[in-house]
Amino acid sequence: MNNNKIIVFVKNAVPGKVKTRLAKTIGDKEALEVYLRLLGITKKEVLKVDAKKEVWYAWEIGKDDIWEENNFAKKTQTEGDLGEKMKHAFNQSFKSGSDKIVLIGSDCPTLTSKIMGEAFAKLDDNDVVFGPSEDGGYYLIGMSSFKPEVLEGIDWSTEKVMEQTEQQARENNISLAKLEPLNDIDNEEDWQTYLASLN
Repeated sequence: MNNNKIIVFVKNAVPGKVKTRLAKTIGDKEALEVYLRLLGITKKEVLKVDAKKEVWYAWEIGKDDIWEENNFAKKTQTEGDLGEKMKHAFNQSFKSGSDKIVLIGSDCPTLTSKIMGEAFAKLDDNDVVFGPSEDGGYYLIGMSSFKPEVLEGIDWSTEKVMEQTEQQARENNISLAKLEPLNDIDNEEDWQTYLASLN
């Protein structure tokens, strides 16, 4: 086994706490079902990747859920904004000896193990790699060494995230590679578009 690591950031599957923008139009129960389906899709693809696997929960470590302990080490995210949470996860992982680390969420059902593999490959020649999402954020971030600067000074949950990240990389002489853009599932239209694409 190589010393690469893939980290999945998840929220605990609690109605009313997940996919809140989606829930506004389809309700908490349906939104939870969509979220559980997205988790299942994400897990299936992550299992195909040749790397150590960790799942980091937003609140407390989940028990008896889809993330089996024999495949996934389980941790909890730190306090703070998304940047602080990701910075902490990368820092801890590099300190424990990981070489290349890719971090994803669970909102992008078109993210395949092949694309995750491409992310690791791009880290051979780059400090950081990103998978841009169509809303201006990103669905994947990877690092070949700890570069916290790309996670600082970012207006999270806005359409400026990727643009500001690239600016941070330029200003700090950090080499950055990008993958193909994909669409995160944030609202009902996103979900319906994804379902239609399966037909």
